[in-house]
Amino acid sequence: MNYFIEGLQGSGKSTLVGKISEKHPECKVYREGDYSPVELAWCAYVTRQEYADYLDKYENLRSELEEKSHEEGDKVIICYTQIITDTPGFHKDLEQHEIYNGRVSRQEFKEIILRRLSNWNGDNSIFECSIFQNIVEDMILFQNASDEEIVDFYKEISKALGDKEFKIYYLKSEDIEGNIGVIRKERSDDKGNEMWFPLMIGYFNESPYAVKNGLSGENALFAHFRHRQELELRILQEVFAGKYVVLKSKGYEDVD
Repeated sequence: MNYFIEGLQGSGKSTLVGKISEKHPECKVYREGDYSPVELAWCAYVTRQEYADYLDKYENLRSELEEKSHEEGDKVIICYTQIITDTPGFHKDLEQHEIYNGRVSRQEFKEIILRRLSNWNGDNSIFECSIFQNIVEDMILFQNASDEEIVDFYKEISKALGDKEFKIYYLKSEDIEGNIGVIRKERSDDKGNEMWFPLMIGYFNESPYAVKNGLSGENALFAHFRHRQELELRILQEVFAGKYVVLKSKGYEDVD
């Protein structure tokens, strides 16, 4: 069995990952930024030539780059956000090779995701926000895809997964604003200055979806989260019947 832990930001995914990993110590946990066979969040997806060029350009980081890089067909995946450095330009350079935030065409985006899911053949894995969050966010905010287009893509994803054994645990948020409020406080500096939420607001406000529809600010962001959750629950019902469990965010018992 494999487990996908999904839900909005602040819904308690990390806590649930911890609970399931304790129950199933035989499973390997994949979090955002890790090298994962199914997800590319916070990772650069480069050609072998681009990889060689970066090894030369950042010779001072060669050993760290080699340690955090994984060959996959004719591509190399670099877990660059796990490399701590103040080398000028490094993270900005590698960021340009992520597949999210409109950095690749919709066709290439789909091909990469479907190819990797088709090729994945693992067992005993726990994946944190690897099947919904980044894909759905990108398709809404950067591809301006309709709900129907997104549901149709998930039908393709379901076919790519084939008969692989997996269960999706979805944490449904009843209080989205409250949950976000908790992580706003958690991700502030020691003087109480928010570090994460202003970046989240900027990410949303500057997205093609928000610009096209004249949206900005907290209320618009929370409306987007409500829409996203409704859409993800619809995808579960229409595409992954029998493969999922919905839990109340921060309101479930171990027996659930």
